[in-house]
Amino acid sequence: MPASPARAAVFDILLRVELQDAYASELMHSARLDSLSQADRGLTTEIVMGVLRWRSRLDSVIAANSSRPLNRLDTEVLLALRIAAYQILFLTRIPARAAINESVELVKRARKTSAAAFVNAVLRKLSDRGFAVEQQPTGSDLSPGQLADEFAHPQWLVTRWIHNFGSRTAEALCAHGQRVPSRAIRVEDEAVSRELEADGIQLAPGALLTSARLVTGGEITQTRALRQGRVFIQDEASQLVALLVGRGSRILDSCAAPGSKTAAIAARNPDAVIVAAELHPHRADLLRQRVRAANVHVVTTDATNLEISSDFDRVLADVPCSGTGTLARNPEIKWRLKAADLPDLHVRQVAILQSALGQLAPGGRAVYSTCSLEPEENQSVVDEVLAASLDYRLLDCRLELERLQAGGELALDDVGSLLNGAYLRTFPGIHPSDGFFAAIIERKS
Repeated sequence: MPASPARAAVFDILLRVELQDAYASELMHSARLDSLSQADRGLTTEIVMGVLRWRSRLDSVIAANSSRPLNRLDTEVLLALRIAAYQILFLTRIPARAAINESVELVKRARKTSAAAFVNAVLRKLSDRGFAVEQQPTGSDLSPGQLADEFAHPQWLVTRWIHNFGSRTAEALCAHGQRVPSRAIRVEDEAVSRELEADGIQLAPGALLTSARLVTGGEITQTRALRQGRVFIQDEASQLVALLVGRGSRILDSCAAPGSKTAAIAARNPDAVIVAAELHPHRADLLRQRVRAANVHVVTTDATNLEISSDFDRVLADVPCSGTGTLARNPEIKWRLKAADLPDLHVRQVAILQSALGQLAPGGRAVYSTCSLEPEENQSVVDEVLAASLDYRLLDCRLELERLQAGGELALDDVGSLLNGAYLRTFPGIHPSDGFFAAIIERKS
């Protein structure tokens, strides 16, 4: 009997994540899942994200029951083992026998039939032995190794978080990374909210922003409003970064794809000329399809060397980054990222910010932002760029946050909790959002 549609979809997604550095969240929202029932879509999401979140724990249990080292296994075989192991160890409603049989079929489907008996033996042994979880200490008693093992994070990343933020924050970050995060959307008016609720989508008020809604039930990806670009799935901290850009007559989004922030800026500035820059032509095409505001003009150009007239009064540089503030949504990042990647990211981010600032008119403001928690990508970038020129100055994000609060747009009472000095900084597990950093920089007149 062939593998079920849900398990086949899980396998295909995880294989692309593994071999092509694809992102699971994008693949799960693609047309490839349109033929699945709602129940199968839910199971696909559960297994894909579960395997990625708990990969190191799954591998540890598989290795304990395998006669072969994991690094000697074909990728397809290891993925089939992880898929079954996650179901056996974490999904109590799925019979172990069914999970095992499905993964044996997945191996055959991948033309690794010779490994079918091996997969069956490993999984049956794993199922018989169960999942022994050692009682770990809590809080500040956890060593970096224990924290990494308990919450399935790379030890090097846990160690640097403890060093940079302290043990309690590091533990909160790790714990949040293993949970299903809330799904926030941006709506432009109450009519859209009412339409979504009529379509069976259950909504709750945003925790950070009054314009945000949290999806508490229903499948938002199947709604007409989302397909027509009248609602955007967008984390609340990401929405907040777009609000920090403020209002202007000529606005540049220098790293615009996939376009959620561009759309938010356009909604706030309907009469402005907005230029959205993107390096890759295929992503620029997707940006044009996704952001339909008539005042947004998409250009294909390199953000490190922008060939655009330098007279913008507002610029957003939401730069490519490690994404460590989004691990609950994109858990594959923690297995790909290496400490050695951060210096290279820093160099590119400095170049992008310098180019973005060069597009500002005198008196204009730029917002530099990342969804990273790492200092090398945040304060260090701003410090280096400002040290190289006397033409710019750092502004305090508190003033803009207080304006948003006074205007009824900020739902959070404690503005100070969002600040680290002059910077906006949110921590997942501490704030009701992903981890974001933002700085506001002004060109002197």
